[in-house]
Amino acid sequence: MNRILTMVRKELIDAARDKRSVMAGLYYAIGTPLMMCGMFMMLISQLTSPDDLNIHIQNPDKAPDLVKFLASSGINNGASSETPGLKVKEIYLTIADDYPEQMAKGLRAEVTLVADNSNEKLQKSISRLKKQLQAYASEMGSLRLIARGIDPRVVQPLKVVVEDQATADSKGGIILGFAIFTMIYAVFISGMNLAIDTSAGERERNSLALLLSHPISTWQLVMSKIISVTIFAMLGLALILIVSKIAYAFVPWQELGFAVNINPSFMLVMLAVGFPVAIMAAATQLFVSFMAKSFKEAQSYLTIVLLLPAALALAASYDIAPDTLQWLPVSGQQQALMAYVKGREIPLVQLAVSSLATLGIALALTFGLERSLKSEKIVFGL
Repeated sequence: MNRILTMVRKELIDAARDKRSVMAGLYYAIGTPLMMCGMFMMLISQLTSPDDLNIHIQNPDKAPDLVKFLASSGINNGASSETPGLKVKEIYLTIADDYPEQMAKGLRAEVTLVADNSNEKLQKSISRLKKQLQAYASEMGSLRLIARGIDPRVVQPLKVVVEDQATADSKGGIILGFAIFTMIYAVFISGMNLAIDTSAGERERNSLALLLSHPISTWQLVMSKIISVTIFAMLGLALILIVSKIAYAFVPWQELGFAVNINPSFMLVMLAVGFPVAIMAAATQLFVSFMAKSFKEAQSYLTIVLLLPAALALAASYDIAPDTLQWLPVSGQQQALMAYVKGREIPLVQLAVSSLATLGIALALTFGLERSLKSEKIVFGL
C-alpha cells in the first residue's frame, strides 16, 4: 500500500507540473455552469418579456381590429413604422380586399401568411403569429355565436381541467436534470488529460519502461494510475458542483415559477453517486490510452469512447430510451439523481445494481490493463 501511495504522489506531482494540461481538463468544470447560467438567463428573459415582432402587414386598413389585436400582443406592422433602424422580419400578412365584406356577412374572411418556414430564425416568429391569429379567430367566432343568440359553450362540449401536481422543486428538477448530465460528464472530462499523459504520454517519453524496472508490481502501477485519475475526476466533479451552486443562485428562476437549488445534501449525494463513475471513467480512459499507439491516437480514441456515456446520460435525462437504462452504468446514476432532485424516492435497488455494474466494469478493465502491461507490445508501443 505504501508503494501505491508513493506512486500516486508521483503521478499527482507530475500532473501538477504540467499546469496547462491539468487546467484544460478543469476548464470544463468551471466554464460549463457559467455558460449554462448565461443561456438560462437569456431564455428566461425571452420567455417573460418577449420582444416585439415587427412584420409586413399588407392592407392593414381592411382589418383595423385584427391589427390592433396583434399589436396588443406585441406583433406590429413594421412596414408602416417610421422608426429608423427598425428590424422587420421577412414575414408577410396579406389581408384580402373583401375582408370587411366577408366579416360583415358573417362569412369566412381570408388572410394570407407568407414566410419561409425553413428559416430557423423565423420559425418561432411564425408560430407566434399563427397562435395569435387562431386566438383572434376563436374570439370572433364566439362573438358571432353570441350575436345569433347562441351560447359559445354549445360548440365546446368538453371542458378540460388540468391540475398540475408538480411542485416548485420538481419543476426545477427538469432544468437540473440537464445540469446533472453536465456534472456526470465532468467526471470523464476532468481526468482525461491526466489519463492520456500518464499512459500514452509516459510511453512516448520512455518513462513507462523505467517505472516497470523499479521493484513494484504491475498491479501496484495500475492501481496508482487509476487512483490518480480518479482523484482528478472527483476534483472536477467537486469543482463543477461548487461553481454551479454559486452561479445558479444568480438566475431568476422565480420568474418561471420554480426554483433550482443545489444544496449541500445534493452535493454530497452527487459526490457519492459519482464516485463509482469516476473509477470506471479512470479505468476506461487508461485502458483505451494504453491500447493506442501514440498520444494523439489516444486522444482520438477517447473522444469517440466518451460519446457512449454522454448518450446514456442524455437518454436517461429525456426519457427517450427503454426502462433497461435504469440498470446500466451512468444512466442508472443519472435517473437516481433526477429522482432525488425532484423530491421523489431514490430507487435504491436500481442505483445499487447500476453502481455495482459500474464497479464491475472498472474492475474488469483494471485486470485487463494489468495483464496488458505485461506485454512488451503495450509497454513499448510496438
